[in-house]
Amino acid sequence: MSSTREGWRRARLETVLDLSLALAGPRREGEVVEELVQRAVGLLDATAGIAVSLLPHLEPASAVSVGWSGEPGEVAAWLTSPAAVEVRRGGVARLTGEAFGLPYSEVLVAPCLWRDELNAVVCVADKEARGGHGSFDDEDVRFLRSLALLAAPAIAAGRLLEDAERQRQVLEEENRLLRFGGGEDAGLVGQAPAFRRVLELARRVAPSDVTVLVRGESGTGKERVARLLHNLSARVKGPFVPLNCAAVPETLLEAELFGIEKGVATGVAARAGKLELANGGTLFLDEVGDLGPHLQAKLLRVIQEREVERVGGRQRLHVDVRLLAATNRDLEAMMTRGEFREDLYYRLRVVELHLPPLRQRREDIPLLAVYFTRLHGKRFGRPDLRLARGALELLLAHDYPGNVRELENVIEAASALANGSFIEREDLELAIGRRTGVATPSASGTLDDVVRAHVLRMLEACGGARSEAARALGIDRSTLYRMLTRWNATDDAERTIPRGSTGFTRVPSSGSEHS
Repeated sequence: MSSTREGWRRARLETVLDLSLALAGPRREGEVVEELVQRAVGLLDATAGIAVSLLPHLEPASAVSVGWSGEPGEVAAWLTSPAAVEVRRGGVARLTGEAFGLPYSEVLVAPCLWRDELNAVVCVADKEARGGHGSFDDEDVRFLRSLALLAAPAIAAGRLLEDAERQRQVLEEENRLLRFGGGEDAGLVGQAPAFRRVLELARRVAPSDVTVLVRGESGTGKERVARLLHNLSARVKGPFVPLNCAAVPETLLEAELFGIEKGVATGVAARAGKLELANGGTLFLDEVGDLGPHLQAKLLRVIQEREVERVGGRQRLHVDVRLLAATNRDLEAMMTRGEFREDLYYRLRVVELHLPPLRQRREDIPLLAVYFTRLHGKRFGRPDLRLARGALELLLAHDYPGNVRELENVIEAASALANGSFIEREDLELAIGRRTGVATPSASGTLDDVVRAHVLRMLEACGGARSEAARALGIDRSTLYRMLTRWNATDDAERTIPRGSTGFTRVPSSGSEHS
């Protein structure tokens, strides 16, 4: 018996040494929590256990359990009770399972204290013994307390490591947006009554934390309105993290949104998702109607529980995020067809903003044209660049299926091509003609004719692959579909486009995409 106990002591000392060596290097918070509960349950012969890392207000941050029947929130809730004073001060508590509403005979709860602050707890339940359950002895209590105190600084260091990594990724995202012209107020220019009403409503709801659904066609400025909501909210000092759900393949979208753990696939490193990156700030989900059923269910759970679980992960991470969403799709029709969850729809559509297309606010075209001319003139070192009358007339004659984004892209290209201090009509036509690689059209042709020729030639160059053509054109797939459908409807004869170099096929108004 003495030799057996000596063997247990040696094994426990070796565990403490192994754990201290394992935690000496940089480890993520969730990894430390998992290591803690696995060691505690294994070395104390417990039937179940759970370790929960805690935020300053005793809210669970991440949790890992082994056979534990309850939820992490129950452990965190118990810590706020008067019975938990001893644990909060650094002592180990002996309890029955009744404290958590669980059928355990005996539960040990040990605190992880770092600089007099409780940053985690570890619980083990019902010591296994020959013929049934035994009782935890004083050595078990001391051992569990040693493991908890050893893990506490590692959890604090892991939290700092993840915060630094999150800040790095946020800065990378912000730099990317700045490089590609993600100005906060770009496009929010206009005096049309319908547009001003949207901005006024946005300013009214911005200070609250309600979820807002921004609707409108592609290119109307949905992301700009989302940035306005963030900048006028109490979260302005936190990150603004956008994610276009239509721009990421469905197989990668789950990891992009929820994050992924190391080792899920060969060569995959642990990475925080957009929900974690947006912690303390705002997450903007553009084209939310493109989420598949599985991701809709996971997103709904995050909204309800404020917890996220990475792909391949086993712990839940608490997130404090304001969610903004946008779509140009008919979500109501999708719900009728069973393609979009009704409960998620009402969670996202607490407040709805509807941005009008540019063709319904034509009085704003001159204002936007002047604004973008000044913006891109400064970028190209010509702050005095202006629009000639002929150029403005051409801009006013166009229908803008790509909305404000299309107008900006045309003026950006014309600003780069303008020779003097004015953007001439020929500059606009040349800008579009240069993209197609064909001769510049005559001044008698409309901008819509030029755009149509450009789009069809780009489709031909891409072999009819519409996703590839949309990326090359710098527009969304839905915008390309809408343009093709409109041209089909207005032509006297059915329009055909090349699927490849040797054949033609009818442009469908709907259906699956050829790629």
